[in-house]
Parts: sequence; structure tokens; C-alpha cells
Amino acid sequence: MEDACPYHPMDKIDEELGQLERDIRALKIEYEQYFGGGRSRPPNDTIWRIEQLVKRYSERGADMSYGQRFRYNNLAQTFAKYQDIFRKRMKAKEEGTVQRHFGAAARAIEEERRAASPLPPPPPPKAPAEAPVPVAAASPRPPRRSATELVGEPGGYVVACSDPDREREKVHDLYSVLLEAKKSAGEKTDALTLENFTSFVRQKTAQLKQQAKCDAVEYAVQIENGQIKLKARVKGQ
Repeated sequence: MEDACPYHPMDKIDEELGQLERDIRALKIEYEQYFGGGRSRPPNDTIWRIEQLVKRYSERGADMSYGQRFRYNNLAQTFAKYQDIFRKRMKAKEEGTVQRHFGAAARAIEEERRAASPLPPPPPPKAPAEAPVPVAAASPRPPRRSATELVGEPGGYVVACSDPDREREKVHDLYSVLLEAKKSAGEKTDALTLENFTSFVRQKTAQLKQQAKCDAVEYAVQIENGQIKLKARVKGQ
């Protein structure tokens, strides 16, 4: 009888990175409960587990593949952002100045993640009849964040499309993030062109809208097992 195949070290790394991702998501929920009054103590045990894994793999970069390092760096950045918010909320709570739920702070991260989406220019001010005034210049768009940061957020980079032919900027931004993330992860992108990507989004959107009788389809660029994936789903599911 042959011996069973030994457990590969790379599998162990993927397993622990998956646990790290789950713990970070759980930490967000536990802190929301704490700041909302549903927990009497902060989630120190969860923080300790995350810190141990972050420290362990910060010293084991040479043991990881490129995709695993990419995934680890995104998770570590997300944890650092949450910790910064947590520290500020904790300080405010201790000083008795808490005025809003932690969920609002979490939404701030989500809004920052979506900051790369095209922003419409503000409407021009109404000019008085006797003295027309020039149209005000559009506010400058915030600096675009890298695909690594966008894809690394919980849930990944998400775009909702209802009519790709009328929402070309959304499709182009989705393509750009997917292409940049794949290149950063060392994946092949030779077959990924804007033309065939736009055709795919157009066909997939029409297909899912017809099947689910919905108005829009969400596309998410995210990390799954160290690889960059594009997933399509009915909006709201």
C-alpha cells in the first residue's frame, strides 16, 4: 500500500491566509457589536490571532509564492486600516465622545475603495439673466488607488452594470483594475483585451438580467486562493 501524499507547505500557507481573511472579517463584525453596545469587551482574542499570523508571514516572505505574497500584503494593509479606525474609535469611546456607530467608519473605507470610479462633474451654477457667469470648473477627482489596494479590500473591487454600452467608463475601469491586478500577481494577460472584455460584460449582463429578471449585474475583481478572479452576480445577492 502506497503512502498518502504528504501535506504540501504551500497548502498550509493558503489555509492560514484563508483563516487570516476570515478573522479580519470577523474582527470588523465584533468591533461593530462592541461600539454598538452589543459586546461588553473589545475583541482582543481575535486581534491577537490576526497579529500572530501577520507577524509570522511578515518574516516568511521567501516561503510564499508571488500570488500568496500579493494576497498577504492586501490582507495586512486591510488589517492596518481597520486598526487605525479602531484605535480612533476606542479613544473616542474612552473620552466619552462617541457620536456615531462604527458602521459609519467602516462605510468610509468602502467609499474610499470606490473613489476610483468616475465622478460626474457638479452642475453649473445658474447665471442671473442680466449678467451670465462662467460655469464653475468640475472638482478634481481624488487620486486613483492602485489595483492592489482596490482588489485587496473585503469583497474586492465591485462595479454594477445595467447597460454596458451606455456605461463604457465603468466597463473600462473594471477592465483596468482586472488587468493591473493580474499583472501585479504575475498572471498572464495576453488574451485579455478591452474589446473581448467589453463583449464578455455585454453578453454576461444581458444573460443574467434575463435569467434573474433584474435591473443590474455586479462584477467583482477579488483574490481567491492567491489568484485574481472576476465574478459576476445578480445585484443584491
